[in-house]
Amino acid sequence: MRSLVLGFHPNGCVSRAARIGFGAATLVLGLLLWQVAPPALPRPLELAHALRVLWCEQHLFDHLVTSFTLNLEAIGWSTLITLTLAYASVLPAVRPLVGAFAKLRFTGLVGWAFVLTLLARDGHQLKLWMLMFGMVPFFLTAMTAVVAAIPHERFDHARTLGLSERRVVWEVVVRGTAGEALETLRQNAAMGWMMIAMVEGIVRSEGGLGALMVDANKHLQFGALFALVGVVLAIGIAQDLALRWLRRVLCPAADLRR
Repeated sequence: MRSLVLGFHPNGCVSRAARIGFGAATLVLGLLLWQVAPPALPRPLELAHALRVLWCEQHLFDHLVTSFTLNLEAIGWSTLITLTLAYASVLPAVRPLVGAFAKLRFTGLVGWAFVLTLLARDGHQLKLWMLMFGMVPFFLTAMTAVVAAIPHERFDHARTLGLSERRVVWEVVVRGTAGEALETLRQNAAMGWMMIAMVEGIVRSEGGLGALMVDANKHLQFGALFALVGVVLAIGIAQDLALRWLRRVLCPAADLRR
């Protein structure tokens, strides 16, 4: 009982059982609100029926593999480009270039989509570049802030150990921020799933969840549309948990506190 009371206090610490109880109550409340929602929002049984039709008749699994592979490829290239530029920001001559790339997050894809279309060799590369264009600026902004926030004492400590400046960058900037880099990646990787409908709706030759969502929206098949939204949500949550697990495995000391 005391744990339940503390759940309504700011910064209260509750037991695991209480956390499970609050989660279950939230789920029940969400289902009740779903039942009294406007009629335009499909009900659970409609979503289940639409999902069965998508799986059996429209080859949902194949489209899911296409979207997942594309998003994974975009995450890989975005991570490589972002970390290279963020770690290069320790060079004063490179900082203006890194800052310019980070400012692209304000522009969006309007106009740039046409430029990328002219440069891409095929539809797959165009989708990949559009996803990367949406992910890299935000990822880069967060990572440059992580690098800039490294205390100067860490650099001084590394120099007192007789390390060269290149070794200082490796130990302090690259290895020292690995945990923060994985956490920032986890937060920004969701950008790909947010953009998947737009990107695969523009280039529909390879299919994908986005192409199915555009078709469902065009034909006012809201049951299928929200079923696909649920699939994207489930995949996104699974990806988030996987990246969190990867961070714990690769950087077990990142969350240690005194």
